[in-house]
Amino acid sequence: EVQLQASGGGLVQAGGSLRLSCAVSGITFDDYAMSWIRQVPGKEREVVSCTSKSDGSTYHADSVKGRFTISSDSNTENEVFLQMNSLKPEDTAVYYCAAVNERGPPPENWDRAYEYRYWGQGTQVTVSS
Repeated sequence: EVQLQASGGGLVQAGGSLRLSCAVSGITFDDYAMSWIRQVPGKEREVVSCTSKSDGSTYHADSVKGRFTISSDSNTENEVFLQMNSLKPEDTAVYYCAAVNERGPPPENWDRAYEYRYWGQGTQVTVSS
């Protein structure tokens, strides 16, 4: 059974920080690019950050570049993290971790939420002004 268990969300004031974690099981971790995808009700899902295991590259959407950092750990635990600094009220959303097989859709498609096969349950991030 594939499980992506996200945690670490919460309520924080603007300018604050949060660190999201996602524990992954049931898939070969190194075969998958991992991303954090957020959704606000009434808006399209947005891939905010992605990390590739094959070459270690990362992607951050312009809306979070310089503030968010994605990382992963496959040495001890299969986990992916999102360090979020300088949070803004517009970062308020449900954040999902998701996995896409690196042998599947091409990397240029990894910024498209519909390409992701496996999803976690989501964790709420609320940034107050």
